[in-house]
Amino acid sequence: MKVAAVQFKPDKGDGSGSLRRLCALAEQAAGEADLVVLPEMAVTGYVFAGPEDVAPVAEAADGPTFQVLSGVAARNACWIVVGLPERAPDGRLFNSALVIDASGELAFTYRKTLLYDDDLPWACAGDSGYEVFDTGHPGGRFTVGICMDLNDDGFVDWCTREDIRSVAFPTNWVDEGHRVWGYWAWRMRDTGAALVAANTYGPEAHTAFTGESAIIDGRVVLSAAPKNGDGFIVAELEPVQSPDVG
Repeated sequence: MKVAAVQFKPDKGDGSGSLRRLCALAEQAAGEADLVVLPEMAVTGYVFAGPEDVAPVAEAADGPTFQVLSGVAARNACWIVVGLPERAPDGRLFNSALVIDASGELAFTYRKTLLYDDDLPWACAGDSGYEVFDTGHPGGRFTVGICMDLNDDGFVDWCTREDIRSVAFPTNWVDEGHRVWGYWAWRMRDTGAALVAANTYGPEAHTAFTGESAIIDGRVVLSAAPKNGDGFIVAELEPVQSPDVG
């Protein structure tokens, strides 16, 4: 199965323009992959002071982001995973990821379980649980985790128990001054699954993000993006994980 990770930085405050730019990148990536992963809160940016700041950009799971990317998925017969601030029917706010299947249908809305400091002012802890999805391609079973979830031993243990080939990983990973690929690979080491990490980059408010989106299988970085800049990377995952090297 071919997987793609899109690296993208939105223009905060220009949701419609950011969605157009993201859609164009997703369309290109979808032409080359069976599963396309887009960043956490991909269109809105990530840092908000509280619910009143998120509310104007939050949307229902079947809102504008889904409506646009549903067409991309259906046209290219690929699965798409994208992060967004979700407004639930009861008004609660979640840091979520839409899972759109190859027919353009909304297969699942995953809600981030382990919240980061910048989520806490506005987001509720996720209540969706984890799910496994099957693209129908060899090695096509995957799950979804968002950013901080990779630090959750419960999530990693769950991935290890499930028969999955990859983790779709929308992230806004904070720049801590060093390349993060080794840490990502270490967290995934016992799962038998590849990590398809789609990140943002550069500064936003008091936080800077590291870029360097990557597709990592075992200890092998199959494909990686630079520290800055929009774009996408693609790699092919064999049905059975290759032995670790290095």
